[in-house]
Amino acid sequence: MSLREENEEGRDLKKPFLHTGSWYRLSNNFRYSGLLGSAQALRDSSISVFACVLIVALGPIQFGFTAGYTSPTQSAIINDLGLSVSEFSLFGSLSNVGAMVGAIASGQIAEYIGRKGSLMIASIPNIIGWLFISFAKDTSFLYMGRLLEGFGVGIISYTVPVYIAEISPQNLRGRLVSVNQLSVTIGIMVAYLLGIFVEWRILAVLGVLPCTLLIPALFFIPESPRWLAKMGMTNEFETSLQVLRGFDTDISIEVNEIKRSLAPTNTGTTIRFAELGQRRYWLPLMIGIGLLILQQLSGINGVLFYSSTIFQFAGITSSDVATFGVGAVQVLATCVTLWLADKAGRRLLLIVSSSAMTFSLLVVAISFYMKDYTPEDSSLSGILSLLSVVGVVAMVIAFSLGLGAMPWIIMSEILPINIKGLAGSVATLANWLFSWLVTLTANMLLHWSSGGTFTLYTVICALTVWFVAKWVPETKGKTLEEIQLFFR
Repeated sequence: MSLREENEEGRDLKKPFLHTGSWYRLSNNFRYSGLLGSAQALRDSSISVFACVLIVALGPIQFGFTAGYTSPTQSAIINDLGLSVSEFSLFGSLSNVGAMVGAIASGQIAEYIGRKGSLMIASIPNIIGWLFISFAKDTSFLYMGRLLEGFGVGIISYTVPVYIAEISPQNLRGRLVSVNQLSVTIGIMVAYLLGIFVEWRILAVLGVLPCTLLIPALFFIPESPRWLAKMGMTNEFETSLQVLRGFDTDISIEVNEIKRSLAPTNTGTTIRFAELGQRRYWLPLMIGIGLLILQQLSGINGVLFYSSTIFQFAGITSSDVATFGVGAVQVLATCVTLWLADKAGRRLLLIVSSSAMTFSLLVVAISFYMKDYTPEDSSLSGILSLLSVVGVVAMVIAFSLGLGAMPWIIMSEILPINIKGLAGSVATLANWLFSWLVTLTANMLLHWSSGGTFTLYTVICALTVWFVAKWVPETKGKTLEEIQLFFR
């Protein structure tokens, strides 16, 4: 067998899993038919980047629904299945364990079968997991369902921001990647809202809807052009980019930039762990991992997973309604982030967000400490309850304005494409590992000392301010290729 034949055979193994969707057939007809009438029709009906983003956003909605499910269902599941607080805490945290496994696999899956194919694979265990939970009679099905959900979410959490970053024009990239975090918050809010009205088994059945809709929708969007270029699929790469930018758009400059950025990376070679020691690799990897770890250590998942418990400790009688209010506020705050991401810049939003979180968490910690020494029937106790709720809401708003979306945006931007599979898996794994630690311990820490728990989160958010100011560069307004030149 000749070398050329071996290369072609190797390339066939890495063809995109879903590369023959409707828009590929349409765009190929446009490129080769030469019929003016057909060309005009295709220009009018061509899919845009915005439509692609809205479709893949079903993935993070599934992510958010998984995160929000435990808060409104805690009491009902504990009573129906006879669980202890520690057993339910284990159930809540198992999604993160599954996500760690998914994170390990996510980069390689996305590299070998494409971004769309990895989202297809992620959807299947999510659907099965929700069905396991809905029919659970004991902890075995409950835990297995949560693990399967987590596996799918782990792949989704890496693949969606990377796909959006790779298809987006540079002037809209921050805004569009922020849709990932907005979708997560929408999923959380929907879980909170439905949890008020439906029992936990029905809520689990409703959890299959996002991925059930995502699977057929993936056939109608193009694969990431940068991934296709990396795999050496030149015709598919240019077709995908043309579909994304519109059929009347000149893409020659962007095509040349992408090809030039990939030229020195030897697209067919596999990066090794030892090569991550080069500055061009370790620095962006360190920044990406650091931001994703600090995002979780801020305690946000502890607040979102167990917000009803927090509000009960604060003395709020309608804790489920208050929890839904937090979810709604988070969605609104994340909408503001969509507008700010490409205006204020990633770095500034991170500093403002983590600083505001530090102050908010300090208010909550002081309120809980004082409440321990205040009679429950006193007016001061009522004021402290209100203050702790305001602090939690302020913390969620501050998180949504920066620390929620920006780490995923920056991670998807700064990792070089030839290490994105390996390095992205490592960064996502680190995120889910610390998410698991937080969700496993948060409920028990809250029962131990609410004030102590929020003091710990306060210190970590203060550390985040220093880390961003010291290490994180501004990526606003730069192409992905320009960002790589910065690290070189």
